[in-house]
Amino acid sequence: MSPAERRQMMLTGPIVPTILALATPNVLNVAMQSLVSVSDAFFVGRLGTLDLAALALVFPTQMSLGQMSAGAMGGGISSSVARALGAGNKAAAEAAAAHALAIALGMAALFAVVFVGFGRPIYGLLGGSGAALDRAEAFATILFLGCGAHWIANSMASVLRGTGDMKTPGYALVATAALQIPLTGALTLGWFGLPAFGIRGPAIASVIAFALAAAWMLSRLLGPKAQLRLRWPVDGFRWRAFRDILKVGVIACVVVVLTNATVLVVTGLIGREGDGAIAGYGIGSRLEYMLVPISFGIGATLTALVGTNIGARQYARARRMAWTGAAMAGAIAALIGLVVAIWPDLWLGLFTTDPRALASGRHYLGIVGPVYGFFGVAMALYFASQGTGDMMWPVAANVGRIAIAGGGSLLALDRFGWGASGIYAFVALGIVCFASVLAFSTTRPAWTGLNRA
Repeated sequence: MSPAERRQMMLTGPIVPTILALATPNVLNVAMQSLVSVSDAFFVGRLGTLDLAALALVFPTQMSLGQMSAGAMGGGISSSVARALGAGNKAAAEAAAAHALAIALGMAALFAVVFVGFGRPIYGLLGGSGAALDRAEAFATILFLGCGAHWIANSMASVLRGTGDMKTPGYALVATAALQIPLTGALTLGWFGLPAFGIRGPAIASVIAFALAAAWMLSRLLGPKAQLRLRWPVDGFRWRAFRDILKVGVIACVVVVLTNATVLVVTGLIGREGDGAIAGYGIGSRLEYMLVPISFGIGATLTALVGTNIGARQYARARRMAWTGAAMAGAIAALIGLVVAIWPDLWLGLFTTDPRALASGRHYLGIVGPVYGFFGVAMALYFASQGTGDMMWPVAANVGRIAIAGGGSLLALDRFGWGASGIYAFVALGIVCFASVLAFSTTRPAWTGLNRA
């Protein structure tokens, strides 16, 4: 399909078939990325509970890397490209691609400084100590020193998604994830005569896989035959082009920080109960993290569709697309949540047989799992909001969520003595608040065009 045909489909095609056609490669990609996350915990689980606890300590920051590079700053990139193309301005879209690469390199350097230079105190604040903390630091050092591969791959994938090309990034990341899974097992446990790197194995495999994906993505944006060329901007690098990405991307990164802050607070509180409790909660909350990429499968499509239609001033169609996609994501997340609430060991048993970890994970999923449908709706509307270029309401929604989940958890444990049940109840209530505020946001001016000239 040519770029002109894709744009026409995005602007005039039937909504459900258009979403399904564009989302399919993304859904396949996130399914594979979810398997990667499962495989990391599965292979590390073979090393023992200490290594599994170490992985749980790093997991929030590891997910922040993926969420910021693909869904947050990546959303800003996709939104900028889509709005430019929706308005018929290819030069602005190509300028956005070049500025996106510069932002990716800067963000990779920032992540390396923060999570390598200050990784040990960060994971120590989460309750890590002794051997578990040492192993968390070892994993994080390799992952974040090599995270330039993740930032470049995901940023260039976002450029392509902004054009409506979901197939190239989707299938590239599926192929490299399919390599990453056996490579993780080999480098963690020493298969095929390779060295057994233990907890470092998944980090090494991740850097290798994303380096290959980055090369693949760049190859589709370079050269005279590229549909949208990555090249030095005609007018040089300009603050205006950076701002168009950053006004969505930076705020979206703040949203990721707020989202992960909830898990960090709860992890720190649960950490008072020991390594087994941390491991169990880490496995349980890992499923919530996996709902983010599942929602991203549809949400990345919504960013491009909403951005293109907002750029063309088709506001009513943009809202219909957002709500249709949110209903799809919510239904999938609700089904997953109900299944794990009723049969939690279907998930937990993949990673551990430790009785303390299993008990903690069952408790979490039994309380939080039933509201996962709200989480799916919220995340889809969050990604759709990126297409509008206005991130005020997503920030407000996340502030409400962390205030309820984080603040409520502290009160439940320290003031009222409700223990883990109270903590998890406030986590669930925060998710419902998150969805409610984002649902309300679709009635505001950014979605109606009333604040636009």
